[in-house]
Amino acid sequence: MSGYAIEWFVAAFGIGLLGLLACAFRILPDERWQFVATVPLRKHGDGSWIGANFTYYGLLSAIAQVAAFAIVIALAGAVGVGFGAMTALAAVFLVVVLPSARWVARIVEGKQHTFTICGAMFVAVVVLPAAIAAANLLLRAAGAAEMPMLPVLAAIAVAYTFGEGLGRSACISFGCCYGKPVSEMSGFGRRVFKRLHFVFEGDTKKIAYADRLAGVPVVPIQALTAILHVVVGLVCLWLFLRGWFRLALAVSMVSTQLWRVFSESLRADFRGFGAITAYQKMALASAAIALAYALGLTQPPVAAPDVIAGLNLLWSPWPLLLLQTVGIVSFVYSGRSEVTSARVTIDIHHDRI
Repeated sequence: MSGYAIEWFVAAFGIGLLGLLACAFRILPDERWQFVATVPLRKHGDGSWIGANFTYYGLLSAIAQVAAFAIVIALAGAVGVGFGAMTALAAVFLVVVLPSARWVARIVEGKQHTFTICGAMFVAVVVLPAAIAAANLLLRAAGAAEMPMLPVLAAIAVAYTFGEGLGRSACISFGCCYGKPVSEMSGFGRRVFKRLHFVFEGDTKKIAYADRLAGVPVVPIQALTAILHVVVGLVCLWLFLRGWFRLALAVSMVSTQLWRVFSESLRADFRGFGAITAYQKMALASAAIALAYALGLTQPPVAAPDVIAGLNLLWSPWPLLLLQTVGIVSFVYSGRSEVTSARVTIDIHHDRI
């Protein structure tokens, strides 16, 4: 891209994302936007069906993860990484990182039916460099081009930042990861959030059954997190496309993880025990490890990112099939609600026979 094409590309991308988030902030706190489908499983004695609920949380999380993967493929492709290498990283995500969102939450919170993005990100920060190194050994043995470690980590960090921001819409739909009641705030914070807040509706939202805060104005922490992540993502996308991989990696990870540490103080949901929670410790560790990668990794010269090449790689059959696979697996894994059930009755419209 020549001239200011990169800046125009980033600006247009940002306007689109922020517009989508604005719509999400307006409609998702309503109870209508918690469940996307109910699937009848077995018949009850009274003729109704016991059903499993599938949530917008799962659907929106899957969309966010597909978007993040698409960004990784496009950015990695822009620095010459082929699709074969991307499949190895996708396998690591599906086999290791995605399940860790559940088992880390189980360890920290003692709950079997919840997820944590912070825990999954910490696992990813630890395992991804080793996964890239292992994939490079296989690529070298096959005579294929290896993945450049620093640019690929930077691409993943940028994609994570966008994915985390978009994924907060899932939290709004389910009523989880919620902020403190505005009535508990003081000073400047109370004045601000008295005008800008969320009010969640519906007894099946987590904020209702866990803390009885349905109908109560609360700090819109999900919206704040989403906006910050998208803005940081745009800055780091620009840095990446300009070839400043170290800065893109450092800025994305340090800023988002430090925000996570601070934002925990604005949340009302259970975050574990202790004055400094396990999630805050994991966020600090993730920031420190990522900063060490950015400062310590050596990087052979890499050609300037070619956005068109990255988009061409993305817009081809196999990457699109991979994105579909990631989306389906993510939705099936995180979309079925294990804390709600449904009773379904099916009637016939006799006037339409």
